[in-house]
Amino acid sequence: MSSRDLVLARVRRALADVPRAERPSDAPVNRDYLRTHGDRTTEQTVDLLAENLADYRAIVHRTDAAGLPTLIARLLAGRGATSVVVPPGLSAEWLSATDAAEVARIADTPELTPHDLDAVSSVVTGCAVAVAETGTVVLDAGPDQGRRRITLVPDHHICVIRVPEQVVDSVPQALERLAPERPLTWISGPSATSDIELDRVEGVHGPRTLEVVLVEG
Repeated sequence: MSSRDLVLARVRRALADVPRAERPSDAPVNRDYLRTHGDRTTEQTVDLLAENLADYRAIVHRTDAAGLPTLIARLLAGRGATSVVVPPGLSAEWLSATDAAEVARIADTPELTPHDLDAVSSVVTGCAVAVAETGTVVLDAGPDQGRRRITLVPDHHICVIRVPEQVVDSVPQALERLAPERPLTWISGPSATSDIELDRVEGVHGPRTLEVVLVEG
């Protein structure tokens, strides 16, 4: 018996007592699990997000809306960036303090190949939602985030999160805000793997450096 046959046989046995006409919606699922773990104020939730992001080796910054353009310019300069990918819906204000003569803007277009993106220094995006309990940032390819590939190929990703409106406590709360038909990317820290002899290697499946900016106001 092949592995495929073995798996299918187990599925058939598990479904043996299920009427053929039954559909998933006919069997209610108990969802009385905890939606959050502990009671927190809004400020404590944002602090927990920052703590867990840092624990996953993301670099966390905090600023207000007025200070965001200057901060982004400083982060790009600190990386020695010469180019940055810009999603179509990214606010022009975010890069207003960055000298276009020193850091070229690369528009996110279908013509951009992975090879092109590999030559880009950085990418700046917004996000769909951020989960405090897991230190996770979720992208859904919205206008200020662009296509998935622009956040997976460049080595440096600056992700801007508006707090507190884009921050939730838990994964169940995040799922309620997300559309399942959209291309979702769940990010917990910079790309890393320990597949080979348990040695941690960063930058294999995405950016080697993730910088998260929490913007108040």
